[in-house]
Order: sequence, then structure tokens, then C-alpha cells
Amino acid sequence: MRYECGVCGFIYDPALGDIDSDIEPDTAFADLPQDWICPGCGAAKNSFEPTED
Repeated sequence: MRYECGVCGFIYDPALGDIDSDIEPDTAFADLPQDWICPGCGAAKNSFEPTED
């Protein structure tokens, strides 16, 4: 399941991870650190919601 930032629309895809933040591919959203922020706008992790696509 992918997650979308409610502020800027950035999509976190667990299959891709977030290499710029040293988050390896195949890292589940739930396993991201609590202080992880959106790479698109800097919003907090709790700004993300699951997306259906």
C-alpha cells in the first residue's frame, strides 16, 4: 500500500523507500521513523494517508 501526503500530494511507495533519507526499498510505512518527514514539503509523517492506487 502506498501513502499520500495530505499537504503536497507526495506518494511514499514502500517498494521504492526514500533513498535521500536512507530509507531502504521495501520499508513499510509503519516502519518509518516517527521523525521521518515528507521529502516533498517537510510535513510530518502523520500528514500521510493510505491511497487506494
